[in-house]
Order: sequence, then structure tokens, then C-alpha cells
Amino acid sequence: MKTLDDCRVAIDVIDNEMLELLNKRMQVVQRVGEIKKDTDSAIYRPEREKAILDRLVILNKESKGLLNRSAIEAIFLEIFAVARNLELPERIAYLGPEGSFTHQAAESRFGAMSNYLSLNSIASVFKTLEAGRAKFGVVPIENSRDGIVGETLDLLAKSSVKIVAELYMPIHISFATKAEKLENIEKIYSKDKGFGQCREFLSEHGLVNVEQIPVESTAKAAILAAKEPNSAAICSHIAAKLYDVPTMFENIEDAIDNTTRFVILSDFKNAISKEDKTSILVRLKDAVEAGSLVHFLQDFDAQKINLSKIESRPSKDKGGFGYWFYIDFYGHIDEEKIQKVIQKHKNEVTWLGSYVKGED
Repeated sequence: MKTLDDCRVAIDVIDNEMLELLNKRMQVVQRVGEIKKDTDSAIYRPEREKAILDRLVILNKESKGLLNRSAIEAIFLEIFAVARNLELPERIAYLGPEGSFTHQAAESRFGAMSNYLSLNSIASVFKTLEAGRAKFGVVPIENSRDGIVGETLDLLAKSSVKIVAELYMPIHISFATKAEKLENIEKIYSKDKGFGQCREFLSEHGLVNVEQIPVESTAKAAILAAKEPNSAAICSHIAAKLYDVPTMFENIEDAIDNTTRFVILSDFKNAISKEDKTSILVRLKDAVEAGSLVHFLQDFDAQKINLSKIESRPSKDKGGFGYWFYIDFYGHIDEEKIQKVIQKHKNEVTWLGSYVKGED
């Protein structure tokens, strides 16, 4: 290939071959959908998708391909999403509004083609799933700066839906405006936490004294900034793009390592994989007795089960200051060694889900 036109012709030929191969893949996917429908199997299988990605990453490394893992995931997660919609179109409920970080997290797993339902509370997501109005739900469960999302845990404790997947998403914040220059900006919209997370940026760019107007979401901030040329929004990049507000600065957050852990909820149990995590809620009957939690955890240690998180939660039971314990550990609920512990405490443990551990 000596000229730009030669390169373009080669790319066109490769694109044609890729399209033919993708259509062949989708023909197989349609048959998979028919089989799953007959056997009432779940369409979304996170453990299967991860196994495919892991295999492709290894293959790419062996062949010295130019793509890194992030690029492979970006391409194939969208292919998986298109495939699922061919198998059986599903609705995904998420904590809204459209353009929120949760919306961004949902799209990263279910793709642009899926049918999304924006809801105004975490409780609404749970109710929608329980009523069968959506197959999947996406909600935040933990943030690296603000800690656990208590509402999500409390609802998991009493809901029939379970965690079927988790994903960790870096929270990057953009400064979006239709103003041509910073000095033209008269007001800035954002969620209250948005201002707090970008103090250094506001100070460095002389925006501290500009009127700061808190709104209910960063997506709403983008909507308002789209209507007012001399205003700006501190928001997610997806909100800025969605509402057609030019991004003037990206990654303006003070803490570059701010990450939110999201969970995907549904009504099925994942198969065992080699890289599972399980979440449980523990209500110890003898919690008032000294050492009761230690004795409980010793059972995990005896089976060589590694814990990744333990956090106490107010039980909200009447007549006292009792506590529950939210625990994440590595392994699947159906593994023999884990069942030994769970059966010993079956009246004290609520299973919240077993799923392939995400990349944090």
C-alpha cells in the first residue's frame, strides 16, 4: 500500500469481511436465543462474556496485536449487547436521569441499542424489577470516596432480585458550556457534590466567585447549561454529549482515583466460574455476645475463604441498636466449602448474589 487511496481500499475490503463475519456470528446468536428460550435460561451471562474476553486478550497478546484489553472490551462488549438484543430484547432500569453516571455504567454493559428505563430512585429500580417491568437494573453500591450506598444494601436485604454482575467505573467530570470564553460564564450548575469534587479546578480557573447553583443531578445541570449560553455545567461527559453542550475541560475532578462500584440486578443465579465473588448480609442471633462476629468469621477462615469487604449496617429493627454485617468474599455460593459455612449459619445469612468479580 503506497498511497492513502490504497489504504482506504484495503480498509473497505476488511470492513466488508468484518460485516460478513458479524452477520455469521449473529445467526449463531439467534439459535442460542431459541435454545435459551426453550430452556428458560438467562440471556445475560457475565461469566461467559468474561471468559470470551479473557480468551481474546490472550490470543491478541500471542499474536502481538495492536489492541489492548480496554480496546478489546469496548469493541466486544458492544457486540455482546447487540447479540443479546437479537436473542431477546430486554429492558434495563437504572437510577436516572438520562445522562447520569449510572446511565453511563448501564450503557457500558448493555450497549447503545438496549431499551433503557430511567427512574428517579434506587427503590424504584428494585420495584420495577420485582414487578417484571424490566429484566435488569443498574444501581450504585459503593464509592471510593463516599463509601457504601446504604439504600442499595437495605433494599437488597429484603428483595427477591439479586446481584448478577458488578462493574467499577472511574468517575470523570467535565466542564461543559456554550460560552466561548470562561469570563463570559455567569453561573455554573451541578449536583451539590459536584462542586465539592472540583474545588481545585474552580479555584485555578478563577470561577470560585461565579454563582454556583445546585440541582438534583449532573444531567439536569447539562440540560440547563444547554439552554443558557452564559452558563456552564459540571457533569459527566455523556450528559454533555447527550444534551449537546460543548466540553471545554475534561477530568476536572480533584481526586483522579474517584471510582464508583455499580451492580447489575436481575432474577437469576449465575453459573460457577473461576473468578466469582459473593455478597451476603449477616444477622447474627448472638450479636450481643462478645466475640460472636469473630466466631462467625473464623468459619470462613477455616475453609480458606478470602473476604474482600465487611461493613456494619444498622438493622433498623425495633427496640434497639442492632447491626447487620454486609460481607463480600471470593467464591460462588454453590461451592462446597462455602456451603459448609452458609449451612451452619443458614438462619443468619441472606444471600445477595454470586457474580464474576469486576476489574477495580
